[in-house]
Amino acid sequence: MTTQRTSGRRKQVLAAAAVVAALLTTAACGGDSDGGNGGSKNGAAGFDAANNKVAQADQAKKGGELKFASAQDADSWDTTRGYYGFMWNFSRYYSRQLVTNATEPGKAGAGVVPDLATATAKVSDDGKTYTYTLRDGITWEDGKPITSKDVKYGIERVWAQDVLSGGPTYLKEVLDPEATYQGPYKDKSADKLGLKAIETPDDKTIVFKLPKANSDFEEMLALTSASPVRQDKDTKSKYGLHPFSSGPYKFQSYSPGKDLVLVRNTEWKQDSDPVRKAYPDKISIKFFSNANDLDSRLIAGDYDLDLAQTSLSPQGRSTALKEHKGNLDNPVSGYVRYAVFPQSVKPFDNEHCRKAVIYGADHVSLQTARGGPVAGGDIGTNMLPPGVPGAEGQKYDPYGIAGENKTGNVAKAKEELKACGKPEGFKTTIAVRNNKPVEVATAESLQASLKKVGITVDIDQYDGSQTAGIIGSPANVKKKNYGIIIMGWGPDFPSVQGYGQPLWDSRFILESGNNNYALIKDKSIDGLFDEYAKTLDDADKAKIATEINHKVSEGGYYLPFVFEKFLNFRSSRLANVYTSDGYSGMYDFVNLGLKSTK
Repeated sequence: MTTQRTSGRRKQVLAAAAVVAALLTTAACGGDSDGGNGGSKNGAAGFDAANNKVAQADQAKKGGELKFASAQDADSWDTTRGYYGFMWNFSRYYSRQLVTNATEPGKAGAGVVPDLATATAKVSDDGKTYTYTLRDGITWEDGKPITSKDVKYGIERVWAQDVLSGGPTYLKEVLDPEATYQGPYKDKSADKLGLKAIETPDDKTIVFKLPKANSDFEEMLALTSASPVRQDKDTKSKYGLHPFSSGPYKFQSYSPGKDLVLVRNTEWKQDSDPVRKAYPDKISIKFFSNANDLDSRLIAGDYDLDLAQTSLSPQGRSTALKEHKGNLDNPVSGYVRYAVFPQSVKPFDNEHCRKAVIYGADHVSLQTARGGPVAGGDIGTNMLPPGVPGAEGQKYDPYGIAGENKTGNVAKAKEELKACGKPEGFKTTIAVRNNKPVEVATAESLQASLKKVGITVDIDQYDGSQTAGIIGSPANVKKKNYGIIIMGWGPDFPSVQGYGQPLWDSRFILESGNNNYALIKDKSIDGLFDEYAKTLDDADKAKIATEINHKVSEGGYYLPFVFEKFLNFRSSRLANVYTSDGYSGMYDFVNLGLKSTK
């Protein structure tokens, strides 16, 4: 549905952002109606109490129901297909991997620790062979043991992109760069385990043979897409409706877009799992169609936390800061929020037309629409998040976005329009998720500023739960004339490869579930990713990351909005709460518990 900007709505967004900024300034100074550090009468831990540290650390109890709420369902609960950050975070309740993120606050949470495996990899053959041994006592929800063949089969499903599109494909690109394997559904071998790059000499041992060394390979194995799947439980495209559990919880029920309930997997054994504590008896998600309704219910105490973890809505922020600051955390996320220009949609095949949008945008207004400098984040000046090695933050600002052009440069934008053969401007469409009020507000801000330079923009709000088939389909993007897509991205793992390769490497362009929305096809960028993968020295890797970011930023493929910050709410019932860099500043879900009443 195409919507037009209304001045009344825009004023409401700006007013809410101003209130939030003022209230956050008060919080930062220690003032609060409920107490000096933002604590509250309802037993909340205090403002920023779980930001890179553990709040209510020793108060988790066994039992009870942990209640999530969300304005959006997952793209898929299938471990092969899911790509949303909250899906990866939540899926640790029902899926395990050889290795996983550490259950630690802040930067330590991005470390890799053993999960199904007894230890991290034994690496040999100049970084091309990774060997793991599986733990004793690891079982599926029916009590049968998890074997090395189950791990291999789960990874092989990544190759079935014609059936299981949407998830990350790093393992496919690294283990089979020539694309010789066709996936388990087309596998002609009797056991459907024909991928030669993975060997399973016995049920406890799995060996990965990389054609070329890749310094981030173990990070890739920590992704949800490396979860085991048992062949006889694989329902292919329907697997996401009821995944078969290898973790401490299993699916009891799931109604897409309505609710999801997990209960204890009684076959899971604590002594086989060094990662998960499994405090609650039951874990539920209620899906809402309206983010403001969700926030009001969350603040009222009906739910414990927001599944999506991308900040309260402007209305919710204002209310929470006035009445419940002690329940809020304001971490820096690993995300860049941005607009991207698909080159398949004219006139964005011309870099000058792309740069006209960059110069024509009012970047302060965009930041305000996102929530202002505290709740939204610093103005984004390039495409590499500050937490990724090689990032330069606002020091690298090729378009003066945070400097001389921060409120837009009409003259410069018109120069670029003239250079791209559109001196009078042009018309295009912004695609934005309909269940993200902040993104809609951002689109409206961009619409208003571009009008001043002669660029007319319609806004199409699409179903945010169908991202992979709408903006993730290059054919659909071209058909719908989506010249500008509003989106955001955080690192899959903390490196330029883990952040930028799905966005900028031409080999990652997909027919469905695509994330290279700009359709960048630059051999020099592809080559730099190859060079990065084989580089072992951290300083040299950072230099390559910087070079990749410069090439992408200077190509004008993106308009960055902010280096994002979150303003997230945790209920006073929660214990063992902390933000994790492993999940881009979100709370780490896996060991959340309910507070002891003692």
